[in-house]
Amino acid sequence: MADVLATRRHLHQFPEIGLSEFKTSDYVADRLQALGYAVTRGLAGTGVVATLRHGDSPRSIGIRADFDALPILEETGLDYASKVPGVMHACGHDGHTAMLLGAAQILAERRNFDGTIHLIFQPAEENFGGARLMIEDGLFEKFPCDAVFALHNDPDITFGHIAVREGPIMAAIDECKITVNGRGGHGAEPQSTADPIVCGASIIMALQTIVSRNIHPLDPSVITVGGFHAGAASNVIPERAEMVLSIRSFDAKVRDQLEQRIRAVAEGQAASYGMGVTIDYQRGYNATINHKAETDFVRDLAVSFAGADKVFDLPRPMMGSEDFAYMLTERPGSYFFLGTKRTENDPPLHHPRYDFNDDALPIGTTFWVELAERYLQAS
Repeated sequence: MADVLATRRHLHQFPEIGLSEFKTSDYVADRLQALGYAVTRGLAGTGVVATLRHGDSPRSIGIRADFDALPILEETGLDYASKVPGVMHACGHDGHTAMLLGAAQILAERRNFDGTIHLIFQPAEENFGGARLMIEDGLFEKFPCDAVFALHNDPDITFGHIAVREGPIMAAIDECKITVNGRGGHGAEPQSTADPIVCGASIIMALQTIVSRNIHPLDPSVITVGGFHAGAASNVIPERAEMVLSIRSFDAKVRDQLEQRIRAVAEGQAASYGMGVTIDYQRGYNATINHKAETDFVRDLAVSFAGADKVFDLPRPMMGSEDFAYMLTERPGSYFFLGTKRTENDPPLHHPRYDFNDDALPIGTTFWVELAERYLQAS
């Protein structure tokens, strides 16, 4: 597994933001071509699909790894830290890609399967919906898959443990920008103004009642006001105030209800202050919904691979979001987690001191090999 480690650390040093992963794409494609895969490039711009056929079975499988990085200044101090200022692999996509490249080599050497393997190296998971873009570029028409699978490392899950879940496993994500349009003036004469800060604060407080009073208690959802920007001086009432929201949900009807209530609350609160609002509401990734048969398959394989004591079903879905949701809408499949925890104080994903746990590389690499070979079991 020394090659897998070297690959991971190479990728870590040269991270690239989504849809700009040109060097990463070249590196991945060159490695796969050298292994004898039929390599197709260009889906979603920088995406790479590697195909390996063996035997005469019509069955096929897709395995996805994401390879984009984040706009974060790395603070790990490692000797293989990012060489790109302000960009780092803070979500472990370097590890995901290294493990699938390692599996690609073993699968090509052993050829212990009957059917077709499509290895999908996807750009732009973090921000731009690379999975959706690859699908729009004909991913599953060009590379039919009976099922698709993906994993994500999780530093909050015990090292070497595998977490699965049938049904919803990751939330849908939407974003909203609300601009309160007031009338500015001198801070000493508020009666002559329409203060958008007071109005904005009222909107923020009222938004907190939507989940608690409008959404069924058994339908998980979150509204977070992550930014509130207005004014710059203590004695000036500004013309406008802006707030940005993230909205998480699982059920499509609840998702619609959240948007309707956010709009109504913002407009109603603003009207009560004699002001208006401008609302820019953007739908993001859909909820990630695992299929039963494929999740059962992953669970059973994980038990035989790691032991029953290291495999568990998540008691509830996670509120983070993942664009593999689009692939699961198009094809049956399952998304699961590999535990990479070192200590109780591990930096979380998207943290400037996060680093993928290299001890997990052999586990993920071998698991992908066994999953592909078991799914396309040779007679």
